[in-house]
Amino acid sequence: MRLFEDIVKAQKRMAGIIHKTPLDYSKTFSEIAQNEVYLKLENLQKTGSFKVRGSYNKMISLEPDEVKHGVVAASAGNHAQGVAYSSNMLGIDCRIIMPKGAPLSKIQATRMYGANVELHGDSFDEALAYALDLKERESAAFVHAFDDEAVIAGQGTVGLEIMEQLPDVEAIICPVGGGGLIAGIAMAVKETNPAIQVFGIEALACPSLVESLKQNMPVTVDALPTMADGIAVKKPGKSTFDIIQRYVDGVFCVEEMEIARAMLMLLERNKLLVEGSGASSLAALLYQKIEIKHKKTVAVISGGNVDVNFISRIIERGMVEAGRFVHLELILKDKPGNLEKVLKDITEQQGNVLDISLTHMGENIYPGYAQLSLSIETRDHHHIEHIFSNLKTKGYTPKLIS
Repeated sequence: MRLFEDIVKAQKRMAGIIHKTPLDYSKTFSEIAQNEVYLKLENLQKTGSFKVRGSYNKMISLEPDEVKHGVVAASAGNHAQGVAYSSNMLGIDCRIIMPKGAPLSKIQATRMYGANVELHGDSFDEALAYALDLKERESAAFVHAFDDEAVIAGQGTVGLEIMEQLPDVEAIICPVGGGGLIAGIAMAVKETNPAIQVFGIEALACPSLVESLKQNMPVTVDALPTMADGIAVKKPGKSTFDIIQRYVDGVFCVEEMEIARAMLMLLERNKLLVEGSGASSLAALLYQKIEIKHKKTVAVISGGNVDVNFISRIIERGMVEAGRFVHLELILKDKPGNLEKVLKDITEQQGNVLDISLTHMGENIYPGYAQLSLSIETRDHHHIEHIFSNLKTKGYTPKLIS
Protein backbone atom coordinates (compact mmCIF):
# COMPACT_ATOMS: atom_id res chain seq x y z
CA MET A 1 0.00 0.00 0.00
CA ARG A 2 1.12 3.55 -0.69
CA LEU A 3 0.96 4.58 2.97
CA PHE A 4 3.44 1.85 3.88
CA GLU A 5 5.80 3.17 1.21
CA ASP A 6 5.32 6.64 2.70
CA ILE A 7 6.39 5.32 6.11
CA VAL A 8 9.60 3.93 4.61
CA LYS A 9 10.24 7.27 2.85
CA ALA A 10 9.54 9.15 6.08
CA GLN A 11 12.17 7.11 7.91
CA LYS A 12 14.78 8.00 5.27
CA ARG A 13 13.77 11.68 5.32
CA MET A 14 14.12 11.95 9.07
CA ALA A 15 17.44 10.07 9.41
CA GLY A 16 19.74 12.25 11.47
CA ILE A 17 16.91 14.62 12.39
CA ILE A 18 14.80 12.42 14.68
CA HIS A 19 16.26 10.17 17.37
CA LYS A 20 16.14 6.42 16.90
CA THR A 21 14.93 5.84 20.44
CA PRO A 22 16.13 2.94 22.64
CA LEU A 23 14.29 -0.35 23.02
CA ASP A 24 14.99 -1.53 26.58
CA TYR A 25 14.28 -4.98 27.99
CA SER A 26 12.80 -4.99 31.51
CA LYS A 27 13.24 -8.08 33.67
CA THR A 28 10.98 -6.66 36.40
CA PHE A 29 8.07 -5.86 34.11
CA SER A 30 8.51 -9.13 32.23
CA GLU A 31 8.02 -11.10 35.44
CA ILE A 32 4.93 -9.10 36.46
CA ALA A 33 3.31 -9.17 33.00
CA GLN A 34 4.25 -12.79 32.23
CA ASN A 35 5.61 -11.66 28.89
CA GLU A 36 9.07 -10.72 27.61
CA VAL A 37 8.59 -6.96 27.93
CA TYR A 38 10.58 -4.31 26.05
CA LEU A 39 10.02 -0.57 26.37
CA LYS A 40 10.16 1.63 23.26
CA LEU A 41 11.31 4.87 24.86
CA GLU A 42 9.70 7.66 22.85
CA ASN A 43 9.81 9.74 26.03
CA LEU A 44 13.49 10.19 25.10
CA GLN A 45 12.57 11.52 21.65
CA LYS A 46 13.21 15.16 20.74
CA THR A 47 10.52 17.36 22.39
CA GLY A 48 9.83 14.47 24.78
CA SER A 49 7.37 12.48 22.66
CA PHE A 50 6.80 10.66 19.37
CA LYS A 51 4.74 13.57 18.03
CA VAL A 52 7.72 15.29 16.39
CA ARG A 53 7.96 12.39 13.91
CA GLY A 54 4.54 13.06 12.38
CA SER A 55 4.74 16.84 12.47
CA TYR A 56 8.18 16.96 10.87
CA ASN A 57 7.21 14.51 8.14
CA LYS A 58 4.06 16.49 7.40
CA MET A 59 5.80 19.83 7.21
CA ILE A 60 8.70 18.63 5.10
CA SER A 61 6.08 17.24 2.69
CA LEU A 62 4.48 20.65 2.12
CA GLU A 63 5.33 22.82 -0.87
CA PRO A 64 6.74 26.35 -0.26
CA ASP A 65 3.48 27.92 -1.52
CA GLU A 66 1.51 25.93 1.03
CA VAL A 67 3.45 27.34 3.99
CA LYS A 68 3.94 30.93 2.87
CA HIS A 69 1.26 31.96 5.41
CA GLY A 70 2.70 29.66 8.05
CA VAL A 71 1.14 26.63 9.71
CA VAL A 72 -1.60 26.21 12.30
CA ALA A 73 -2.05 23.30 14.70
CA ALA A 74 -4.20 22.35 17.69
CA SER A 75 -2.84 20.36 20.60
CA ALA A 76 -3.09 19.66 24.32
CA GLY A 77 0.68 19.68 24.49
CA ASN A 78 2.93 17.13 22.79
CA HIS A 79 1.83 17.76 19.20
CA ALA A 80 2.21 21.46 19.88
CA GLN A 81 5.85 20.97 20.81
CA GLY A 82 6.43 18.71 17.83
CA VAL A 83 5.03 21.27 15.39
CA ALA A 84 6.87 24.13 17.07
CA TYR A 85 10.18 22.25 16.94
CA SER A 86 9.66 21.23 13.30
CA SER A 87 8.67 24.77 12.33
CA ASN A 88 11.79 26.11 13.96
CA MET A 89 13.96 23.55 12.14
CA LEU A 90 12.37 24.34 8.77
CA GLY A 91 12.08 28.11 9.22
CA ILE A 92 8.27 28.20 9.02
CA ASP A 93 6.03 30.48 11.10
CA CYS A 94 3.59 28.56 13.26
CA ARG A 95 0.59 29.28 15.44
CA ILE A 96 -0.51 26.71 18.01
CA ILE A 97 -4.00 26.60 19.56
CA MET A 98 -4.03 24.89 22.94
CA PRO A 99 -6.97 24.30 25.30
CA LYS A 100 -7.07 26.55 28.36
CA GLY A 101 -6.42 23.62 30.66
CA ALA A 102 -3.20 22.54 28.93
CA PRO A 103 -0.31 22.00 31.37
CA LEU A 104 1.69 25.18 31.89
CA SER A 105 4.96 23.33 31.29
CA LYS A 106 3.80 22.26 27.83
CA ILE A 107 2.61 25.78 26.97
CA GLN A 108 5.95 27.26 28.01
CA ALA A 109 7.94 24.58 26.15
CA THR A 110 5.95 25.24 22.97
CA ARG A 111 6.66 28.95 23.18
CA MET A 112 10.35 28.26 23.79
CA TYR A 113 10.48 26.40 20.47
CA GLY A 114 9.37 29.64 18.82
CA ALA A 115 5.63 29.12 18.34
CA ASN A 116 2.90 31.70 18.79
CA VAL A 117 0.61 30.04 21.32
CA GLU A 118 -3.06 30.94 21.76
CA LEU A 119 -5.29 29.36 24.41
CA HIS A 120 -8.86 28.61 23.35
CA GLY A 121 -11.60 26.26 24.56
CA ASP A 122 -11.82 23.83 27.46
CA SER A 123 -10.84 20.68 25.52
CA PHE A 124 -8.70 19.55 22.62
CA ASP A 125 -11.77 19.24 20.43
CA GLU A 126 -12.75 22.88 21.01
CA ALA A 127 -9.19 24.00 20.31
CA LEU A 128 -9.20 21.93 17.12
CA ALA A 129 -12.43 23.51 15.84
CA TYR A 130 -11.01 26.98 16.44
CA ALA A 131 -7.71 26.09 14.74
CA LEU A 132 -9.52 24.79 11.64
CA ASP A 133 -11.49 28.03 11.42
CA LEU A 134 -8.27 30.03 11.84
CA LYS A 135 -6.61 28.03 9.09
CA GLU A 136 -9.37 29.01 6.64
CA ARG A 137 -9.32 32.68 7.64
CA GLU A 138 -5.56 33.05 7.36
CA SER A 139 -4.93 30.62 4.44
CA ALA A 140 -2.38 28.78 6.56
CA ALA A 141 -1.40 25.13 6.23
CA PHE A 142 -2.90 22.88 8.88
CA VAL A 143 -0.88 20.23 10.69
CA HIS A 144 -3.36 17.81 12.21
CA ALA A 145 -2.38 15.99 15.39
CA PHE A 146 -3.33 12.58 13.96
CA ASP A 147 -5.85 12.48 11.10
CA ASP A 148 -3.43 13.08 8.22
CA GLU A 149 -1.60 10.53 6.05
CA ALA A 150 1.77 12.31 6.24
CA VAL A 151 1.45 12.53 10.04
CA ILE A 152 0.46 8.85 10.27
CA ALA A 153 3.43 7.93 8.07
CA GLY A 154 5.78 9.84 10.34
CA GLN A 155 4.44 8.08 13.43
CA GLY A 156 4.71 4.76 11.63
CA THR A 157 8.50 5.04 11.71
CA VAL A 158 8.24 3.91 15.35
CA GLY A 159 6.99 0.56 14.02
CA LEU A 160 9.86 0.23 11.55
CA GLU A 161 12.37 0.94 14.31
CA ILE A 162 10.82 -1.67 16.61
CA MET A 163 11.13 -4.35 13.93
CA GLU A 164 14.75 -3.37 13.28
CA GLN A 165 15.60 -3.47 16.98
CA LEU A 166 13.60 -6.64 17.77
CA PRO A 167 13.07 -8.64 14.54
CA ASP A 168 11.16 -11.41 16.33
CA VAL A 169 8.73 -9.10 18.12
CA GLU A 170 5.35 -10.79 18.61
CA ALA A 171 3.12 -8.05 20.08
CA ILE A 172 3.15 -4.25 20.29
CA ILE A 173 1.10 -2.32 22.85
CA CYS A 174 0.41 1.30 21.98
CA PRO A 175 -1.38 4.23 23.68
CA VAL A 176 -4.32 5.58 21.68
CA GLY A 177 -5.75 9.09 21.52
CA GLY A 178 -6.75 10.17 18.04
CA GLY A 179 -5.08 7.07 16.62
CA GLY A 180 -2.19 8.45 14.57
CA LEU A 181 0.54 6.53 16.39
CA ILE A 182 -1.17 3.15 16.46
CA ALA A 183 -2.39 3.52 12.86
CA GLY A 184 1.15 4.19 11.65
CA ILE A 185 2.70 1.42 13.74
CA ALA A 186 0.03 -1.10 12.77
CA MET A 187 0.42 -0.29 9.08
CA ALA A 188 4.21 -0.56 9.28
CA VAL A 189 4.35 -3.89 11.09
CA LYS A 190 1.33 -5.64 9.57
CA GLU A 191 2.44 -4.89 6.01
CA THR A 192 5.82 -6.37 6.94
CA ASN A 193 4.70 -9.25 9.15
CA PRO A 194 0.94 -9.82 9.61
CA ALA A 195 1.61 -12.23 12.48
CA ILE A 196 2.68 -9.41 14.79
CA GLN A 197 -0.20 -8.44 17.06
CA VAL A 198 -0.93 -4.76 17.68
CA PHE A 199 -3.11 -3.61 20.59
CA GLY A 200 -4.29 -0.13 21.53
CA ILE A 201 -4.75 1.23 25.05
CA GLU A 202 -7.08 4.07 26.05
CA ALA A 203 -7.80 5.75 29.36
CA LEU A 204 -11.11 4.49 30.72
CA ALA A 205 -11.97 8.16 31.30
CA CYS A 206 -12.07 8.74 27.52
CA PRO A 207 -12.78 5.47 25.64
CA SER A 208 -13.55 7.03 22.25
CA LEU A 209 -11.95 4.32 20.10
CA VAL A 210 -13.53 1.46 22.05
CA GLU A 211 -16.96 3.02 21.56
CA SER A 212 -16.25 3.84 17.91
CA LEU A 213 -15.29 0.23 17.17
CA LYS A 214 -18.53 -0.93 18.81
CA GLN A 215 -20.53 1.37 16.54
CA ASN A 216 -18.38 0.72 13.46
CA MET A 217 -17.72 4.43 12.92
CA PRO A 218 -15.91 7.30 14.66
CA VAL A 219 -18.11 8.64 17.45
CA THR A 220 -17.72 11.33 20.09
CA VAL A 221 -17.75 10.36 23.78
CA ASP A 222 -17.97 12.35 26.99
CA ALA A 223 -14.62 12.45 28.77
CA LEU A 224 -13.82 12.55 32.47
CA PRO A 225 -10.68 14.17 33.87
CA THR A 226 -7.64 11.93 33.39
CA MET A 227 -3.92 12.08 34.12
CA ALA A 228 -3.46 10.66 30.62
CA ASP A 229 -4.34 14.01 29.03
CA GLY A 230 -2.29 13.23 25.91
CA ILE A 231 -4.73 10.50 24.84
CA ALA A 232 -7.94 12.17 26.05
CA VAL A 233 -9.34 12.65 22.53
CA LYS A 234 -13.14 12.50 22.39
CA LYS A 235 -13.33 11.30 18.78
CA PRO A 236 -10.77 9.33 16.74
CA GLY A 237 -9.83 10.46 13.24
CA LYS A 238 -11.55 9.08 10.15
CA SER A 239 -8.32 8.05 8.40
CA THR A 240 -6.86 6.58 11.56
CA PHE A 241 -10.08 4.72 12.36
CA ASP A 242 -10.14 3.01 8.96
CA ILE A 243 -6.55 1.80 9.40
CA ILE A 244 -7.18 0.68 12.98
CA GLN A 245 -10.24 -1.31 11.93
CA ARG A 246 -8.17 -3.13 9.34
CA TYR A 247 -4.91 -3.75 11.19
CA VAL A 248 -5.32 -3.49 14.99
CA ASP A 249 -6.06 -6.67 16.95
CA GLY A 250 -7.87 -5.06 19.88
CA VAL A 251 -8.29 -1.95 22.01
CA PHE A 252 -8.49 -1.98 25.81
CA CYS A 253 -8.84 0.53 28.66
CA VAL A 254 -6.85 1.22 31.81
CA GLU A 255 -8.02 3.01 34.95
CA GLU A 256 -6.46 6.08 36.56
CA MET A 257 -4.91 4.26 39.50
CA GLU A 258 -3.41 1.67 37.15
CA ILE A 259 -1.80 4.46 35.14
CA ALA A 260 -0.49 6.09 38.32
CA ARG A 261 1.05 2.81 39.50
CA ALA A 262 2.76 2.28 36.13
CA MET A 263 4.16 5.82 36.23
CA LEU A 264 5.52 5.28 39.73
CA MET A 265 7.09 1.94 38.82
CA LEU A 266 8.76 3.41 35.74
CA LEU A 267 10.19 6.17 37.92
CA GLU A 268 11.38 3.82 40.66
CA ARG A 269 12.53 0.79 38.69
CA ASN A 270 13.75 2.33 35.43
CA LYS A 271 14.45 5.91 36.52
CA LEU A 272 12.15 7.11 33.74
CA LEU A 273 9.82 10.08 34.07
CA VAL A 274 6.83 9.18 31.90
CA GLU A 275 3.53 11.00 31.42
CA GLY A 276 0.17 9.29 31.97
CA SER A 277 -0.56 8.63 28.31
CA GLY A 278 2.93 7.19 27.84
CA ALA A 279 2.56 4.83 30.80
CA SER A 280 -0.85 3.50 29.74
CA SER A 281 0.64 0.80 27.48
CA LEU A 282 2.74 -0.59 30.32
CA ALA A 283 -0.21 -0.33 32.73
CA ALA A 284 -2.21 -2.58 30.40
CA LEU A 285 0.53 -5.21 30.56
CA LEU A 286 1.08 -4.98 34.31
CA TYR A 287 -2.65 -5.36 34.97
CA GLN A 288 -3.02 -8.03 32.28
CA LYS A 289 -5.74 -6.26 30.32
CA ILE A 290 -4.72 -8.17 27.18
CA GLU A 291 -4.85 -11.95 26.95
CA ILE A 292 -1.29 -12.56 25.80
CA LYS A 293 1.30 -14.65 27.63
CA HIS A 294 4.96 -15.49 27.10
CA LYS A 295 5.35 -13.28 24.02
CA LYS A 296 8.08 -10.86 23.02
CA THR A 297 6.08 -7.72 23.68
CA VAL A 298 6.90 -4.06 23.15
CA ALA A 299 5.15 -1.37 25.20
CA VAL A 300 5.41 1.98 23.44
CA ILE A 301 6.24 4.63 26.05
CA SER A 302 4.92 7.49 23.96
CA GLY A 303 5.95 10.56 25.97
CA GLY A 304 7.58 11.97 29.06
CA ASN A 305 6.34 15.55 29.30
CA VAL A 306 5.06 15.67 32.87
CA ASP A 307 4.13 18.94 34.54
CA VAL A 308 6.60 19.32 37.42
CA ASN A 309 3.81 20.56 39.73
CA PHE A 310 1.90 17.36 38.99
CA ILE A 311 4.69 14.90 39.79
CA SER A 312 4.13 14.81 43.57
CA ARG A 313 0.42 14.07 43.09
CA ILE A 314 1.18 11.32 40.60
CA ILE A 315 3.66 9.73 42.98
CA GLU A 316 1.19 9.92 45.85
CA ARG A 317 -1.59 8.31 43.79
CA GLY A 318 0.75 5.57 42.68
CA MET A 319 1.86 4.92 46.25
CA VAL A 320 -1.75 4.80 47.49
CA GLU A 321 -2.65 2.29 44.78
CA ALA A 322 0.38 0.16 45.66
CA GLY A 323 -0.52 0.20 49.37
CA ARG A 324 2.56 2.21 50.28
CA PHE A 325 0.76 5.30 51.50
CA VAL A 326 -2.49 5.64 53.43
CA HIS A 327 -4.65 8.41 54.88
CA LEU A 328 -6.77 7.48 57.88
CA GLU A 329 -8.73 9.17 60.62
CA LEU A 330 -10.05 8.07 63.99
CA ILE A 331 -11.76 9.50 67.07
CA LEU A 332 -9.95 9.45 70.40
CA LYS A 333 -10.64 10.79 73.87
CA ASP A 334 -9.15 14.24 74.37
CA LYS A 335 -6.87 13.37 77.29
CA PRO A 336 -3.16 13.98 77.79
CA GLY A 337 -1.08 11.08 76.47
CA ASN A 338 -3.76 9.60 74.15
CA LEU A 339 -2.20 11.02 71.00
CA GLU A 340 1.19 9.64 72.04
CA LYS A 341 -0.36 6.18 72.58
CA VAL A 342 -1.90 6.08 69.07
CA LEU A 343 1.33 7.15 67.41
CA LYS A 344 3.26 4.54 69.42
CA ASP A 345 0.78 1.83 68.36
CA ILE A 346 1.36 2.72 64.71
CA THR A 347 5.13 3.02 64.87
CA GLU A 348 5.38 -0.33 66.70
CA GLN A 349 3.76 -1.85 63.61
CA GLN A 350 6.49 -0.21 61.47
CA GLY A 351 4.15 2.44 60.06
CA ASN A 352 5.99 5.67 59.26
CA VAL A 353 3.80 8.64 60.26
CA LEU A 354 4.35 11.47 57.80
CA ASP A 355 1.68 13.95 58.79
CA ILE A 356 -0.86 14.43 61.61
CA SER A 357 -3.78 16.76 62.17
CA LEU A 358 -5.89 16.97 65.35
CA THR A 359 -9.21 18.81 65.47
CA HIS A 360 -11.72 19.21 68.28
CA MET A 361 -14.66 20.58 66.28
CA GLY A 362 -16.79 18.85 63.70
CA GLU A 363 -20.13 17.23 62.96
CA ASN A 364 -19.15 13.83 64.40
CA ILE A 365 -16.84 15.05 67.17
CA TYR A 366 -18.49 15.07 70.59
CA PRO A 367 -17.34 17.13 73.61
CA GLY A 368 -14.33 15.53 75.24
CA TYR A 369 -13.18 13.87 72.01
CA ALA A 370 -10.92 14.81 69.06
CA GLN A 371 -10.55 13.65 65.48
CA LEU A 372 -7.05 12.54 64.47
CA SER A 373 -6.10 12.49 60.77
CA LEU A 374 -2.90 10.68 59.77
CA SER A 375 -0.81 10.11 56.66
CA ILE A 376 1.27 6.95 56.97
CA GLU A 377 3.96 5.40 54.77
CA THR A 378 3.46 1.63 54.58
CA ARG A 379 4.94 -1.41 52.79
CA ASP A 380 1.88 -2.80 51.02
CA HIS A 381 -1.88 -3.43 51.39
CA HIS A 382 -1.26 -6.30 53.83
CA HIS A 383 0.74 -3.94 56.05
CA ILE A 384 -2.16 -1.44 56.03
CA GLU A 385 -4.59 -4.17 57.08
CA HIS A 386 -2.24 -5.17 59.90
CA ILE A 387 -2.05 -1.57 61.20
CA PHE A 388 -5.88 -1.22 61.05
CA SER A 389 -6.38 -4.54 62.82
CA ASN A 390 -3.97 -3.54 65.58
CA LEU A 391 -5.74 -0.19 66.10
CA LYS A 392 -9.10 -1.96 66.34
CA THR A 393 -7.81 -4.31 69.02
CA LYS A 394 -6.79 -1.20 71.01
CA GLY A 395 -10.39 0.07 70.91
CA TYR A 396 -10.13 2.56 68.02
CA THR A 397 -12.29 2.67 64.89
CA PRO A 398 -9.93 3.78 62.10
CA LYS A 399 -11.46 5.01 58.86
CA LEU A 400 -9.69 4.95 55.50
CA ILE A 401 -9.77 8.32 53.72
CA SER A 402 -9.77 8.28 49.92
